[in-house]
Amino acid sequence: MAEQDFAEAVEDGLKLVKRVYLGKERREVAPPKPPPLMERSPSWYLPSAPMVYAVISDPRMVDNPDIPSYQPYVHGMYDPPALIPLQMMEISLEIDCYADTAIVLVSGTWRVHCVMGSRSCDCRIAVPMGDQGSILGVEVDTPTKSCSTILVGEKESKGLGKIARPEDGGFLKPHIFTLTTPQIDGGSNISIKLRWSQKLLYNKGQFSLTVPFRFPEYVTPAVKKISKKERIQLNVNSTIAMGISCKAISHPLKVSSDNIFGGILLQSPSLYDYDQRDLFCFHLFPGSQLSWKVFRKEVVFVVDISDSMQGSPLQSTKNAISAALTKLSPEDSFNIIAFSSETFQFSTSMELASKEAIQRATEWISTKSTVGGGTNLFIPLEKAIEMLSNTRGSIPMIFLVTDGSVEDERNICHWVKKRMTNQGSLSPAIHTFGIGSFCNHYFLRMLAMIGRGEYVAACDLDSIEGQMKKLFSKGLSTVLANITIDAFDDHEEIEVYYSRIPDLSLESPLTICGRYQGSFPDGVKVKGILGDASSFIMDLKTQRAKDVPLDRVLARQQIDLITAQAWFSENKHLEEKVAKLSMLTCNISEYTRMVLLEKNKIVQAAKQSGTSKKIVVSDPPEMILLRSLSVGFGDLIATAENIRPGSHEPKLPEVAEIFIKSTSNCCGQICKWCCCMSCINCCSKMNAQCVTALTQLCTALACIGCLDCCSKLCCPSQDNQ
Repeated sequence: MAEQDFAEAVEDGLKLVKRVYLGKERREVAPPKPPPLMERSPSWYLPSAPMVYAVISDPRMVDNPDIPSYQPYVHGMYDPPALIPLQMMEISLEIDCYADTAIVLVSGTWRVHCVMGSRSCDCRIAVPMGDQGSILGVEVDTPTKSCSTILVGEKESKGLGKIARPEDGGFLKPHIFTLTTPQIDGGSNISIKLRWSQKLLYNKGQFSLTVPFRFPEYVTPAVKKISKKERIQLNVNSTIAMGISCKAISHPLKVSSDNIFGGILLQSPSLYDYDQRDLFCFHLFPGSQLSWKVFRKEVVFVVDISDSMQGSPLQSTKNAISAALTKLSPEDSFNIIAFSSETFQFSTSMELASKEAIQRATEWISTKSTVGGGTNLFIPLEKAIEMLSNTRGSIPMIFLVTDGSVEDERNICHWVKKRMTNQGSLSPAIHTFGIGSFCNHYFLRMLAMIGRGEYVAACDLDSIEGQMKKLFSKGLSTVLANITIDAFDDHEEIEVYYSRIPDLSLESPLTICGRYQGSFPDGVKVKGILGDASSFIMDLKTQRAKDVPLDRVLARQQIDLITAQAWFSENKHLEEKVAKLSMLTCNISEYTRMVLLEKNKIVQAAKQSGTSKKIVVSDPPEMILLRSLSVGFGDLIATAENIRPGSHEPKLPEVAEIFIKSTSNCCGQICKWCCCMSCINCCSKMNAQCVTALTQLCTALACIGCLDCCSKLCCPSQDNQ
């Protein structure tokens, strides 16, 4: 596991840093004593706040840059490198909250206190983010260089010659982003700015914000004369939710209204916006009224039990379904359908949620184990929709759980869309849950959009059960269904990113966004059906957003929704639209790549009016392409082979690695249509003999444009003959 390797590297670093002599005036700052090896979890040394680490392969460079300690000579190298947590000089946290979104800015200074002044090392930044966190950018400044991240389009990325190693930039876990800045001098101070967005949690009328900001004591400067400064600032804009109170102890943001309320904000596009139409945002909050009657429900759980779900994924799913069944009322009805290449039903028809039926269902699902074969999704989904076709006086809903991709995903979406249109308001709400990185998350998101439901993903296996319980709880607490907004009906100048407006749950606010041209109505009428079957009508007034950057707040949602539509329709125009929005708002997408810009500073001496003056200029930036940070569109091969979620790609053969490293700068000259990542994927599937032959061939081709590449490739090729 990548996180386990990271934790072990930090543990090695904490042992190695003991070589550093810190003088007589040092604080007693020691790393926490780790638990016994048998009790230690992989997350023991994972960051719980923004951290910076010195990447150490050669332990001989570890020393105090100010007071050389002349430690005994050491032998050997660290492979993988050790990670020494750097001392933090100052840190500030500034958060801007808008409705259910927080924009977070962390600014801090760290010191490379553990590397001798005559040496330099890479430094790795780790950024843990809160709920549904999305990295927006990193800026690094040192006395000799500066680095920053930008997003570029796919076409532009293919022209970049320098490609970062996989460990130099990516996600350690779905909520922990890491980035390596190359070669920082020992003793230097590093100033870093980190930006990300995350969602606020909502429960019983209260928003709560959790930002990972717990620092281990060993990042405190060990020298007493060096102080550590901290500053936290929280800004709350209450334009949308008129009247917000803040409790100082736990810092929840409490919405004052007990009833359902909402609003519509409008914003003109910026000068740099690719789309010059105005932006609108519709918010609907359930309020804190706990007496709202939830709907009587007819629920079908559709669960993937193919071999890839074996172990933690299936057990977490069983636990979540068992917990959801206990939340059903006696007048509710339910069923469970398990599937792989075959389909298994708990009951041939819907069952009333009596204690006896729930107990039988819990026992039935607990005995289910994974069944080999493929992932045949259409048949169980068709059965579930058919079971709910005659629903009367209740709200039908389907919860779909899978970890795999299937070939007919677009056909499934088309079929469901047609079926939903025919059934009208009685069609079931479809909630989808994706596990791991091999399922097509955009298919699941599109299916939920068509089905008026919600999509949730858990790429981290440890979060499956908790996230799934949240999804089930939200769906089962629906208080307002079949929502319509009159301004959206037959209004050609208004584009809504949702094809059907989702239902409103007691446990989650509803946000709908889109674009419009011309004038937007001054007021809109919202209609729906409440849980007691009565009609709901509310008039909302539109207002201009004041000090609310809607384009940034809604960017993540827009990118995800439009990407799902682009996948479904195979529309290149929508793909370009996503790429432009991604680069404009600095949000990662499927159609952009993150690049690290590295500038070396040159200090020049100048004389002016008899005094000397230092002028700092920068070389043209070097562009380093990071690995793809997006989730992709699923993996049919991994699904067919029943590879379990969380499994990693096999390590590249040694010759393939040499080939990639050696030819990365001349690849564009050899073949304009080929990219290094394609070669990597190709080489990873080959045996050693094939890789050797391919390497020799590419060596010969590379000689035409790059003799240096040839010299690097010839030796390993001959060794493997």
